Amino acid sequence: MRVLVLHSHPLDESYGRALYRQTCESLTKAGHEVDGCNLYEEGFDPVLSAHDRTVYHDYPENTVLVKDYVDRLQKAEGLVIVTPVWNFGFPAMLKGYFDRVWVKGVSFDLEDGKLTPTLRHIKKLAAVMTYGATPWRAFLVGNPPKKIVTRVLRAQIKIGAPVKYLAHYDMNNCTDETRAAFLDKVKNHMERF
Repeated sequence: MRVLVLHSHPLDESYGRALYRQTCESLTKAGHEVDGCNLYEEGFDPVLSAHDRTVYHDYPENTVLVKDYVDRLQKAEGLVIVTPVWNFGFPAMLKGYFDRVWVKGVSFDLEDGKLTPTLRHIKKLAAVMTYGATPWRAFLVGNPPKKIVTRVLRAQIKIGAPVKYLAHYDMNNCTDETRAAFLDKVKNHMERF
């Protein structure tokens, strides 16, 4: 299976980067063809410009500036998102990826006001997230990233596809042990993806 792994953390020597590397290594070990997409390293521009917004509904013109990313998404059979959660949301880099790449003609069609998902070729979805907040604080604010993955993105891929949400909460108070345990959990899940 071809798996697109999206990563959005700017620091090379971060725990987030270690999670991304572990995810890619474990998926490869499991026999998947991994397309590692590190948005910062690739210099992805997350800004939805006035032009981008003007042509947002005009496929394929809306994909011209992000054609490589669209092609990679359309070739994927699996999707894994590896990212920190900042202020109870995705980092601007990842949010911009969704705003600019998951456009009409790519992730959905829209006709007479009726939206039809078009990423049904993606058969599996997983997210590997880190939070500064505790699970309780994330719950109190509604945990938007979890809902986006387990509800919004789930609705756009193959109906009934398995979705896994792995989160290390309370990174502000983590230890070497909690980080190692979560890294091992990610390894085990990705080897069974």
